Amino acid sequence: MSPPIASLHKLNFVPRPAEHWPANPATAARFDASRAALGEALGLSKLGVNVTAVKPGKAAYPFHSHRANDELFLVLAGSGELRLGAQRHTVKEGDLIGCPAGDASSAHQLVNTGASELRYLAVSSQIDPEICEYPDSGKIGAYCGSDDKGLMHLSRRADAADYWDGE
Repeated sequence: MSPPIASLHKLNFVPRPAEHWPANPATAARFDASRAALGEALGLSKLGVNVTAVKPGKAAYPFHSHRANDELFLVLAGSGELRLGAQRHTVKEGDLIGCPAGDASSAHQLVNTGASELRYLAVSSQIDPEICEYPDSGKIGAYCGSDDKGLMHLSRRADAADYWDGE
């Protein structure tokens, strides 16, 4: 059994693996994050939990929504901007942020607009499979499983095929 306690003072931050998530220079200039995974370490199977660290001027992830999973963020250090749907909100240490599952109107993104590292606790339900929408790029992602046998497929809404195409 996993210990039920993890210290925020002893986290092991791991950068996003470049071999699985390669980024061109323009993308790398906008996105970067390191994460300290906590859910599995705490023995949790129905909650995803991590602490995410984001450098100034960057975001961890593109603007996106989840069809299945709710997300909750607690800003631990630093400041930034939350994009949530069509709105933008300033966030700072101590702010608790709820991002409910929904369509593109519930898309969200945390951007570090401050001068120091932005750190936040991220908690999410672990419903699998998941569908995400990326309004800025017009993509839709289908995700099922997280290991090497998992499925990850991204396409653009404009590339939709007819249900009977090729049948």
